[in-house]
Amino acid sequence: LQLVLIFALCSADNASGSCSSPSGVATLKGSPNVFNLYINGVWKPTSSGRTLKVLSPVNDSAVYEVQAATREEIDEAFQAARDAQRLWGKTPLWKRAELLKKAAEVMRGQADDIATVIQDEVAKTKKAALSEVLRTADLLDYTAEEGVRVQGELYTSDSFTGEKRKQRGDEASQAGAVTGLVGIAAAFDLAGCPKGLVNVVTGKGSEIGDYLTQHPLANAVTFTGGSTGLHVAKGVAMIPTQMELGGKDPAIVLPDADFELAASAIVKGSFSYSGQRCTAVKMVLIVEESDEVSSKLMPKILAGVEKLKVGSPYEEVDVTPVIDGKSAAYIKGLVDDAVEKGASMLLPREGYRQERNLIHPVVLTGVKEGMRLLYEEQFGPVLPIASVKSKEEAIRIANASPLGLQASVFTQNINDAMSLSDELQAGTVQINGAPARGPDHFPFQGFKDSGIGSQGVKWSLESMTKIKSTVINLPSESYTQGVKWG
Repeated sequence: LQLVLIFALCSADNASGSCSSPSGVATLKGSPNVFNLYINGVWKPTSSGRTLKVLSPVNDSAVYEVQAATREEIDEAFQAARDAQRLWGKTPLWKRAELLKKAAEVMRGQADDIATVIQDEVAKTKKAALSEVLRTADLLDYTAEEGVRVQGELYTSDSFTGEKRKQRGDEASQAGAVTGLVGIAAAFDLAGCPKGLVNVVTGKGSEIGDYLTQHPLANAVTFTGGSTGLHVAKGVAMIPTQMELGGKDPAIVLPDADFELAASAIVKGSFSYSGQRCTAVKMVLIVEESDEVSSKLMPKILAGVEKLKVGSPYEEVDVTPVIDGKSAAYIKGLVDDAVEKGASMLLPREGYRQERNLIHPVVLTGVKEGMRLLYEEQFGPVLPIASVKSKEEAIRIANASPLGLQASVFTQNINDAMSLSDELQAGTVQINGAPARGPDHFPFQGFKDSGIGSQGVKWSLESMTKIKSTVINLPSESYTQGVKWG
């Protein structure tokens, strides 16, 4: 794992004054593709003199470099955040919201440049990368509005049996600063963020990951990724965490489903961003006694997949290279295992097709228990399909995975939809739709090894909020009066 900042905004270095052109406030002077650390309001290279190469998924060439931060620089970033929190905690909510809105405005203004970096780093198309940037800006705006609604509460002691009203407790919410905020740091910098409030350190997880997440000044850890999160969760001990760690999201198709709708959702849900989404459809479970459902559903799925365009992220395509060679090899291993154990490869029709990290869409039928692909998250453009005899069997297979992020149920029977939703061990169940993050104000969470806590604006704010109580002890009972007495 690498903890990576990839974000360019203007060509001047930090010491030369403010800048607002979209080519590299975060980069090393004279080296536009080498990104700096951001600590206490200053962009700077690491004292270690080491950088890490970020490779293109397209051809494995180095497209960017990031600093390999030292432990001392991590200490500096945490201390800067702690010092900044003293003042930030006394900043009115409206002013905090103002900063988020300014950062959102900067992001929209530099969206094209930021999207180019995303395109280079993770092989998203320009359209998809732009959408991600603009959605993040919208999220900042929404969070700003939600944040000003954070309120404390007043409790009176006599609401508890046997107590008199001699105590009043005030509950106050204290939202904290965030260290290691990746990606939007430059936007906050240009928006006038106070020094130390946002810091970015980069490096190899194997070298600094534990030191960063287990730091004595850490107040919370939020993490999105795979099984590495399990290691992080075990190490952080008493530090509050919020994690999303992937999914093996099943799509269950019942005999009464709208097959046109189901096929369209399955194709989009499986192959959007080459299947490299935690919420991608990772397997299809068709409930049928013989092949009465498959005979209607499969032609529609195959037709949809064959329409997908495959190629470079710099073209108008649907499927682009997976993130790296290691991921590509893992995906091929899962497919090979399934085929060796009896699965049928319907697509590609000429057999498995791969150029470097570019994997052409794969559709497999006859996937059964005992095949790794039924339980392991492929995180690539591969759709495994299994036929089962009953809803109960579909639930059993879906729940056998250690992951439980999302699931889909396709049916026109609301009772079946609700009963399956009740039984599925998943954080979200989509009825007649593909798994998806959904609007950012919706709760988003995983069961089992898929995560801890809920994401979504309201829940994310709560996860980074401390509750503090102040109790006023009165010498006598106190009851507010507000009516006229005759």
